[in-house]
Parts: sequence; structure tokens; C-alpha cells
Amino acid sequence: MSQGDTVDTTTRPGGTRSAPGAARRTRTFALLGSELALVFRRRRTWAMLGALALVPVLIAVAVRLTTDGDDGGPAFLGDITNNGLFVSFTALTVSIPLFLPLTVGVVAGDTVAGEASHGTLRYLLVAPTGRVRFIVVKTIGAVAFCLAATLLVVLVGAAIGAALFPVGPVTLLSGTQVDGWSYAGRAVLLALYVTLSMLGLVAIGLFASTLTNVPVGAMAATVVLAGASQVLDQLPQLDWLHPFLFSHLWLGFGDLLRDPISFDSFGSNAVLQLGYLVVFGALAYGRFASKDVLS
Repeated sequence: MSQGDTVDTTTRPGGTRSAPGAARRTRTFALLGSELALVFRRRRTWAMLGALALVPVLIAVAVRLTTDGDDGGPAFLGDITNNGLFVSFTALTVSIPLFLPLTVGVVAGDTVAGEASHGTLRYLLVAPTGRVRFIVVKTIGAVAFCLAATLLVVLVGAAIGAALFPVGPVTLLSGTQVDGWSYAGRAVLLALYVTLSMLGLVAIGLFASTLTNVPVGAMAATVVLAGASQVLDQLPQLDWLHPFLFSHLWLGFGDLLRDPISFDSFGSNAVLQLGYLVVFGALAYGRFASKDVLS
């Protein structure tokens, strides 16, 4: 039994007692609902989501105001003028290196350290909550933010693209054209791929958050590590290290824009990110389980 758990003795109508397992599941779902409400009720969360939503808007407006959409910059910016649906893809590509890791680092770094700094951690653990359940729920809350952020970028990108540019069949990287609905399905897969790509960073941020009671320190360490991983990934002298960096496959979603769809990069990215999630999740629990909670 996890530290902080107690045996449930809830009596149901008729004199029967509810099973301890059912009571634990009820507490878990209640804690998860509370965590999701906490994450998405904060003004900081909405401010970060608003900033991410501005990325596709700024890209679309900037391309729309230029006389030649492909004058300078990456080639796919010019594709936006021919099909507004490319705004979603472009916005995700622009957001992955900096904006998404920044926001994810803030959320993940605040998971445990934030509760400690506000003095609520001790009360959560004697609720009873249990430390394993607490770590799992905090991880799910951070992943939920990742999914919401990526879906928001995709949806806003599609909306602003349709408003400012023509919309029609989309030419994939393989040269095949698909209709808008088929591309919408691929856009959802892109969002899932990007969410999956952030799992390693979430786990690192969670571990950093267990090392301190100062949320800003955990946030900064997570964001810095995200940048450092990308810098290391650009150094050819360290090509042996690249496959093990959590950011190595962040932009490897090209297979999802081919016909037929190949899930090779999706699978490789899943193995890499889940490896980080297991390793740093275990480290986070090991640190948190042995930590004296005095807050």
C-alpha cells in the first residue's frame, strides 16, 4: 500500500461496504479531475495557450501581407498562399523548437514544486492520495496540456488559413493530392505525434520538479535542457548521441504526410519518448518517495 493510503471503510446503503479497490479508483479519478481543473483554470495556462494560438495567426497574416508569399524563408511558407490548410503544418513546425518546449517546461516544472511552494503538497498526500498516484496524475495533467496546446495550434491554423487563403486539395510530400478531410485526419495525427514528442520533456520536468520547492528553478532547468538537447542534436561530432536525445525526432513527422502513411517515425519516436518517460518517471518517483514533505 502506497504511503499515505488508508483502507476505505465507506458503507453503502443496505449495510454493505464498498471495495477498497473501487474506493481507490474513485479517489484517483477525483484527483485527476481536480488536477485537470487546476491546470486549465490557471491564468498562466490560458496566457500560454493564447501565445501559442498567436503563432499560426502571425504566420498567416505575415504571409498574407507580403506581395510574394515564397520570397525568403522556408519553401513551405509559399505553399500557404496556394492552400491555407498548410498554416497548421507550418505553425506546428515553427512551434516545436521553442514555443512548445517553453510552455511544456513551465507546466511540467510546476507539477510537484508548485504544490510544495503553495503549501498544499502535504495535505494532498494525507488525503489519502499516495505518492505513486500523485506522480501519475501530475504526469497525465502535463500531457493533457501538451495535447490541448498542439490541437489548438492545428485548429487555429486551419481556421485562419481558411479565412485568408484558398482551400482545396492538399499536395502531400509524396506528390499525391488528398482532399481537405483526409488532410484533417493527418493533421490530427501530426498533433498526436507532437504531443508524443513532448513526453520525454514532461518526464524530465517532473523529475526536476521533485528536486526543488522553487517552481521557477524546475521550469528553467527543463527549458534549458530542451534547448541543450536541440543544440547537441545539431553537432555532427556527436552523431552517435543523436538517436538518444529526446528532441532528435521532434520534426520527424514527414512520414505522416506521405501516401500511403508510414508510421515508422511515429513508432521510433514513441519508443524514444516512452523510454524517457519510464526512466525519468522512475527517478521522479524514487526522489519523491524518499522526500520528507514538510510543506
